Amino acid sequence: MTRPKPRPPRPDLLRQPAGSFGWLEDQLLHQDWLATLQPHGSAVLLLLALAADRHGASFFSRARMARCLAMRREDLDGALSRLLELGLVAHRPWRPGDPDGVWQLLPLPGKPHSAASQRSGTTLPIGAALRALGLTS
Repeated sequence: MTRPKPRPPRPDLLRQPAGSFGWLEDQLLHQDWLATLQPHGSAVLLLLALAADRHGASFFSRARMARCLAMRREDLDGALSRLLELGLVAHRPWRPGDPDGVWQLLPLPGKPHSAASQRSGTTLPIGAALRALGLTS
């Protein structure tokens, strides 16, 4: 016996997409990306998606991102570094050494490593993290 499809609690208030495009794919949920990104990474990815233009590019400064998310700058920088490391975003600084610039959402790569392996405590070496953030060459 099949169950009836669940009905929304307020069918009179169904939400419809209001914008002309969207940047978040359901694979973020179904392929374990949200667990891999953890809360800060997921929040930053959401912000970049909401701020993106039709090319998937956002021009928000790190200070503005941190303010919008009520997030400490260190947590924001760690989340951006993680998004870069996983190949979910690309970054081009305004000029060499500038931490701000253009952030571009990239197509989702294959499935992430398991969430358990992501929580193993491994970290990027400081040089690699600075390079990923565009702070060194």
